Amino acid sequence: MKSTESGLIAGGYDVGAFLFLAPISYFGGTRSKPLFISSGIIVMGVGALVFSLPYFTSGRYEFSEEVESICLKTLNTFNETSNTFCSKQNSHKNLSNYKWIFFFGQFLHGVGATPLYTLGCTYLDESLPTKLSSLYLGIFYSMAIVGPAVGYVFGGQMLKWLYVDWISVDSKELGLSNTSPVWVGAWYLVFIIGFMLSLVIFFPISLFPKELPDTKNIRKQKVSEAHSIHNNTDAVDNKDFGQSVKDFPKSLMILLRNPTFMFLNLTGASEGMVLSALASFLPKIIEQQFSLATSTAALMVGIVSIPGAGGGTFLGGYIVNRYDLKCAAIIKFCIFCSVVSICLSSAFLISCPNVNFAGLTDAYPNQSSTVLDIDSKCNSDCFCSSYQYDPVCGLNNQMYYSACYAGCRHVSLSENSKHYSDCKCLKPLMNSSQMNPISSGFTIEAKRNKCESECKLLPYFLFMIFLCEFFAFLIAMPSLTATLRCVADSQKSFALGIQWIGVRILGTIPAPLIFGSLIDLSCILWQKTCDKSSGACLVYDNQLMATNILGIVFFLKVLSFIFLFFSWFLYKSPQTETNAGPQNGLQSLHNEGMEMSAQPINFCPKLNLNDNSTKL
Repeated sequence: MKSTESGLIAGGYDVGAFLFLAPISYFGGTRSKPLFISSGIIVMGVGALVFSLPYFTSGRYEFSEEVESICLKTLNTFNETSNTFCSKQNSHKNLSNYKWIFFFGQFLHGVGATPLYTLGCTYLDESLPTKLSSLYLGIFYSMAIVGPAVGYVFGGQMLKWLYVDWISVDSKELGLSNTSPVWVGAWYLVFIIGFMLSLVIFFPISLFPKELPDTKNIRKQKVSEAHSIHNNTDAVDNKDFGQSVKDFPKSLMILLRNPTFMFLNLTGASEGMVLSALASFLPKIIEQQFSLATSTAALMVGIVSIPGAGGGTFLGGYIVNRYDLKCAAIIKFCIFCSVVSICLSSAFLISCPNVNFAGLTDAYPNQSSTVLDIDSKCNSDCFCSSYQYDPVCGLNNQMYYSACYAGCRHVSLSENSKHYSDCKCLKPLMNSSQMNPISSGFTIEAKRNKCESECKLLPYFLFMIFLCEFFAFLIAMPSLTATLRCVADSQKSFALGIQWIGVRILGTIPAPLIFGSLIDLSCILWQKTCDKSSGACLVYDNQLMATNILGIVFFLKVLSFIFLFFSWFLYKSPQTETNAGPQNGLQSLHNEGMEMSAQPINFCPKLNLNDNSTKL
């Protein structure tokens, strides 16, 4: 599957959320929020079940009934092997249509999650004092980060422990180990577990009341920080505003006229594009750059994301609560974190050279380095099929398209992996000290595994990714708090819904497609199919991939900084509408100048984050 196709599947979540955000946030904001949230959890569970369906409705994995890919001596044997492989591929031709089932499963995930991230946030915010609200929302969003991160870790181990057809096939008999590039783990089990957990969580959440007992008293004690543009509007003056469908257009226009709210939406879109894309493709980037198994790459992402994303989200909420930051001060804090994030985007400068791949990145032995082709003199009499990609690693640490392209004529099964010997293409580079005899007459010259990368930059890359995630999510909680505070209380649920619509349209929906296309641009070897079309990408240019990702991440981070600056610059609190603020800076400066003679001069004034007149 191409990266653009996997990006399409990932985008199904955001398409589902986009279509249901407005009605759920608008009508759920004035009705029982726990009822909407519990219903959404059931929908998410059904989505997980749908996502696992392709395993049960399709045939077994093609390598569970594999065709041997060693060097063949006759053209007839080659034709027979190629025909067998193509007949299998034709029988599985409709498998590409399963991407729409995956898309629908993700669509249901997005629909089900919508009440949780809109109504769930406002339910917490309404039930807690202003100072505690950001802390509890930080805990809520931290768990929303830790959950997927644990899923990466657990799912990655599931891919490693169990073969996809473990019920009917013994992977040891096939010589398949989890380090083999053609290994596929039991991916579907995680989604079945997710479905069962949704059934367990649904019931207790549905029992919560529409409002917690002390919500009305807490609401009376809160002081509004909504943008002054909301003053004297129905959103503030009319208690019944938002109960009727007739109020929808007016409510929408009030929000659209709020400049701070709109620029915070654009910030969310640019940050969401980065985070959504990396959530989909970061394991793939790590796998390709450092030549790791898929399960190991997923495990690395999970280990880094739990303290990075989860810790950043929690700390962001804690800082707002600890220092009791007001709306303008919160946005200033976000601007500072945004500047640090721009610098940390340099993490994607870290790139490893490609693993030596015979005929692709490096020449075959005794072959001119200016001629790169997987067909060589050493395998010219093997009648190899380019349709059958089953890479092996020679003891010279060079990858080959298959054992056939390495010129290997004998195969042996040992230690849960296939080993090959009598490999003509390896002979010029082999010596007696490199060969590994396992029995009389059989010496290992190649293994059915990935070649290990000699690059030692993985720890540095993971540390930089940790910092990137930490500061990216350090913004998430404060920016959400600023969004809730810059709008009227009666519009909080609807405002979050509109914000998520903007984030989806401009950020998370196009993100997987854009990043997937950029990753595909770095492909240097496409899988060949029997109908002459290109399949999935088999090998990427690591340096080009890193450059493409760095360019778009840096650009989006700069956009986030610009949007945050304008959201602060245009903010006007309801209490200081007529006082000096960012928009009346010249008048304020003039007034202060007239009074300067009567005041002592202080060359080192103390910075107060909560002072809205203090500029960066």
